[in-house]
Amino acid sequence: MSSFELKAPAGANRNKKVLGRGHGAGTGKTSGRGHKGQNSRSGGNVRPGFEGGQMPIYRRVASRGFSNMPFKKVYVPVNLSLIEKNYSDGEVVSLETLVAKGLIKKSETNVKILGSGDLTKKLDVQIKKVSAGAVDKIEKAGGKVALTESVQE
Repeated sequence: MSSFELKAPAGANRNKKVLGRGHGAGTGKTSGRGHKGQNSRSGGNVRPGFEGGQMPIYRRVASRGFSNMPFKKVYVPVNLSLIEKNYSDGEVVSLETLVAKGLIKKSETNVKILGSGDLTKKLDVQIKKVSAGAVDKIEKAGGKVALTESVQE
């Protein structure tokens, strides 16, 4: 050991509460368990998952079949109206520029451009997913769409 002793700070450790030592002790007689009932008895308690007689959740929820939930891909929608407002003519619309302009968060890698709104600017769109309506509007405005594949897919 070194020259100093390790100690817990003052008030960090408390003495164990002594139960069942007379009614003047504060926790005598029923020892903090109340009067009667299952939890006042020795060994009396409910098993984990018991819901007081209600059908427990592990029996209510279906246990058969397959859920695709853990593998689901969620795409962040970005409308053309938002792109029209934030981009100037001739710019490139990509994940990096969307993050730089604050339209999506940095962690959001799945983005889909949707066709809601009008587009008057010629833009170069380089995104994974673009709706058919959005492709029409972008190409009518003189822009082009290049669907990119990410490393994560």
